[in-house]
Amino acid sequence: MPAVLSGAPHRRPGGAGDETSQMPTDHGPKPLRATRSGPLKGSLRPPGDKSISHRSLMLGALAVGETVVEGLLEGEDVISTAAAMRAFGATVTRGEDAVWRVAGPGVGGLLEPEGVIDYGNAGTGVRLALGIAGSHAFATTFTGDGSLIKRPMGRVLDPLRRMGVQVIARSGDRLPATVRGPDVPVPVEYRLPVASAQVKSSILLAGLNVPGTTTVIEPVPTRDHTERMLQAFGAAIDIETGEDGSRIIRVDGRHDLKPQHIVVPGDPSSAAFPIVAALIVEGSDVTVENVLLNPTRTGLLETLIEMGADIVIENRRAVGGEEVGDIRVRHKRLKGVRVPASRAPSMIDEFPILAIAAAFAEGDTLMEGIGEMRVKESDRIAAIAAGLVANGVTVEEGPESLLVHGGAEVPGGGLVATRLDHRIAMSFLILGLAAEKPVTVDDAATIATSFPAFQGLMTGLGARFEEATDG
Repeated sequence: MPAVLSGAPHRRPGGAGDETSQMPTDHGPKPLRATRSGPLKGSLRPPGDKSISHRSLMLGALAVGETVVEGLLEGEDVISTAAAMRAFGATVTRGEDAVWRVAGPGVGGLLEPEGVIDYGNAGTGVRLALGIAGSHAFATTFTGDGSLIKRPMGRVLDPLRRMGVQVIARSGDRLPATVRGPDVPVPVEYRLPVASAQVKSSILLAGLNVPGTTTVIEPVPTRDHTERMLQAFGAAIDIETGEDGSRIIRVDGRHDLKPQHIVVPGDPSSAAFPIVAALIVEGSDVTVENVLLNPTRTGLLETLIEMGADIVIENRRAVGGEEVGDIRVRHKRLKGVRVPASRAPSMIDEFPILAIAAAFAEGDTLMEGIGEMRVKESDRIAAIAAGLVANGVTVEEGPESLLVHGGAEVPGGGLVATRLDHRIAMSFLILGLAAEKPVTVDDAATIATSFPAFQGLMTGLGARFEEATDG
């Protein structure tokens, strides 16, 4: 009988709110090697969606009363948001049943943090939190790890400045950064120069505590989890489509939010790794259960199906206002395709693992309009290209594009520099499961930021990993 695995962590030995007991304490590099594996078989549940997990804690802190969250992703990024919300005065606890509870002070009721808020590697978390903090008349200082302090924050800080927020940041608008909100923030109408759900969400979250109407116009639709959750929490939000096809989102500030009971569906970005693994490992048959199917997040599935993937979505259903389903994947030889720039917002986090699928596809796969990847946890275009070349795959790297020349076999045998990037680490471990020679990543410790159970779940399906003490 196929193995049935779950991305949910085991219960902690500590009491309610003791979420630190499962977090890794040794953050030194942990090289890991993936070896060509036999057929992957079974079912698994990926961890809760990271985007929804962040927003659940944040909106819970901005609501009056207790918000209950089931299925929260308990990776380091989301744990950083839990700690940040506590610093702002919210009560955030985790029960023995793995259910999280957030009792917030409400919109406009946050407290000035006593110390610096360290967001670790969480780019989404800190950008959204900058918006929340920026609308309050006190100072908040944010920092992060060696990767996060290199990432630009200007696209979030610029609209906040228009609201009257004072900003002190490192050159290039990088962390550490301090924001101090004005006594009376100014509502803005802001058209996104680059499609970004993080920037949109930061502005909308700031707008919750701004008198008047804050408006965000996005020329290209991006992830709409913030809008969906704001509606569920009772925010005064209005969404319409402009004559040019843009989405116009308006939120009226200083209205109370109502606490909610949230069930977090499985993260499609995490589900992407076992999905691609099943496609490239001969004889595989894997079902990934309870995956979020929000149409702003299904670009990878659409692309893989165009490549000829054997993917069937079963048991479609609605959970908490979002569509979810079970994704059955069987091994299939893929063919190269052109991925248009218009699809990039719906799969921006999935391009690293798509590149792995492309390496095993017949012909060329061209990914266009992916310049946003250069300012993720690493320069992902450069990291993917270097990792593929190290494993015998020919690629052509452009400023906003990547061309992968695929083939039936990938030589493998390379050492991949992960650059503190969890998705680079997981993607190349998947490559190693089907390459001719083992593939080693220089540090698998970063995987804990988004998918702590990755190695265990994949091993349960039949994947072969081993510690690479020799690097």
